Amino acid sequence: MKSFVRISALLWADILVAYALFVMQNYLTKVWNLSFTHAAGILNIWGGISMILPVFFLFLVDAFLGNFSMLVISSISYSTGIGLVTMSTPPVLANATGTCKKYEHHCVGHTQKVMFYTGMSLIAVGVAGNLVSIKPFLEEQREETDDNAALRDCLKIPFFCLVVIVPIVGAIALPYIKPWSLRFGIPAICTLVAMLLFLSGSFTYEKAEPEGSPITTVCRVFVAAASKNSQSFPADAELLYQGNAGQPQQFPHTRFLRCLEKAAIIPPGTTPEDETNRWKLCSVTEVESAKITLRMVPMWTTFIVCGIVSSVGNTYFIEQASKMNRKLGTWKVPLQILLLLSQWAKKFLFDSLAKRVLKKHKTYGSPIGIVVAMIFSILCCITAARVEISRLKTIRNHGLIDKPDDVIPMRVFWLLFQFFLLAGLDSFFEKSVAAFYDTQSPECMKSYLRFFSRGVSGLGFMCSVLSVYVVGMISEKGGGKNWFQLTLNKSRLDRYYWVLAGLSSVNLVVFVVVATCYRYRDMEASGVDAEGGAAPIGSGEVEDKQCGYCCL
Repeated sequence: MKSFVRISALLWADILVAYALFVMQNYLTKVWNLSFTHAAGILNIWGGISMILPVFFLFLVDAFLGNFSMLVISSISYSTGIGLVTMSTPPVLANATGTCKKYEHHCVGHTQKVMFYTGMSLIAVGVAGNLVSIKPFLEEQREETDDNAALRDCLKIPFFCLVVIVPIVGAIALPYIKPWSLRFGIPAICTLVAMLLFLSGSFTYEKAEPEGSPITTVCRVFVAAASKNSQSFPADAELLYQGNAGQPQQFPHTRFLRCLEKAAIIPPGTTPEDETNRWKLCSVTEVESAKITLRMVPMWTTFIVCGIVSSVGNTYFIEQASKMNRKLGTWKVPLQILLLLSQWAKKFLFDSLAKRVLKKHKTYGSPIGIVVAMIFSILCCITAARVEISRLKTIRNHGLIDKPDDVIPMRVFWLLFQFFLLAGLDSFFEKSVAAFYDTQSPECMKSYLRFFSRGVSGLGFMCSVLSVYVVGMISEKGGGKNWFQLTLNKSRLDRYYWVLAGLSSVNLVVFVVVATCYRYRDMEASGVDAEGGAAPIGSGEVEDKQCGYCCL
């Protein structure tokens, strides 16, 4: 039970850091005096890196480190990173660096900038490491007695209360702390306490040894196939290496990417026992696992646009909200409340809807769910564009174009619609992609493919920086004015949202085409049953005539 509490403490500290970083856009624009696009670019690149890193960290966990070692690295990186971000605020090291103590851009020296970027990099390592290893490491811990199990059941209610209370505290209490040093410093102290609490149980945890990564298997298939490029296919598929005796073949034989099947060819005059080097001979099951991974690539490319749309939530949406009327009676609503409400909508509304869709349509539920997510992305962009048009109209009517620091007399709650639609996008996307891999991917590759999809979305976060640059350059053609100016009041963010809506619509069409052409495992299984077995490699029958998209 103590292990459960120690490990869970890392999650609670992560929540506070997330709420502190939620307003990082404001910190960079107000204190560093960056343009809103420059600040958004920094945060989107950081967000993209933190979403791509889990793929590499999962490989390290499976191949070399194990979950405990990864959590040690990530917790130290996390606490060190947020500590450096805290120290990068102007007042902390003002005496040591000879700069002023005010929260103004001329008080941010080179040392503070280096510490900030280093700290954000370490936080990305911490986020990725915790994402990869906290849940698996919790599952590694064993219940020693029935009494412990009963105690754990009793503590479920207070644990749930903490999960609810910590975000509320982060959303309401932190914003009332005005000094940025304390806004970042309090989460830094919490992460340090969580790290020490976690490390205090180092000698009591159950630690599983690394068992190797399935990514290595995919690489072996490529190497083995390349080494046998000159070999000819046998006349019968049964002559391919089927694996160890008694090992079931998990997937029916397919004709997609036949060149990889050379990895399973047993060279003439040799036996599988002679091929002691695993990088020269792979089983048919291993080859089919590699094929499944590769044929998902076209579908992954459609996830980039979803990442581009998701990236606006913590950047441009926050920039809009920061200058709008946030009064609710006499209470000035903190920006973090928008994140809290969005997360609640995602968890308690959209997650249940996504599960219902996936449960109702078992075979094609996951592609349907992804289509719903993409529809949410289109609606989110359209809604954001309409709200931004109203915001700009209010600005012009009140003569606030040249007054970027004045509060706009328009309620911030108009932004809730786009925040909720963005929550629907994230919820349906995450649940549907997870369901897709549960049914379509090899068992050993499920966790990797989920992180691959998350990494592709992270690539979308980074591509959002490029999209802003390209859209801005195109908007200047013909002597036009760049849509992205130094301040939001002079920019035309609404037009950028319309571009994203159009891009999301095209992306939806592309996904529908790819998903329609994708050959699902149940189709393959029924095809094999109908034929009475796998088709011989040397036969003239081509299994993939049902699909014109290279039998994806």
